[in-house]
Amino acid sequence: MGKLSTHVLDTSIGKPGKGISIQLFSVSGAQQELLATRLTNSDGRCDEPLLDGDQLKTGEYQLEFDIGAYFAKSNPNLQQPAFLNKVVIRFQVANTQENYHVPLVVTPWSYSTYRGS
Repeated sequence: MGKLSTHVLDTSIGKPGKGISIQLFSVSGAQQELLATRLTNSDGRCDEPLLDGDQLKTGEYQLEFDIGAYFAKSNPNLQQPAFLNKVVIRFQVANTQENYHVPLVVTPWSYSTYRGS
């Protein structure tokens, strides 16, 4: 059985993003259902998978990373309001037997993601 995980890397300081609030939603058309809320640890990861085993279903999901609050706390000298507030990544799971790792690479002004395993 597969699992869904994530981590955050703050490339503006070259370190993991610690203490970032993450919400995971399932998406069906215009409807969203909150499935999980996590906080990243000192390694920028969640202490447990967002979804694991039978919890992981085929379909569309959305991750929301509250990086505005993270950068306001970790770098209070940044101009407020922050340029980026919430980073939203919408993706699809096709095979529940595979692992889906959706990392966020972020600075106060940019972000990127990719599908890891």
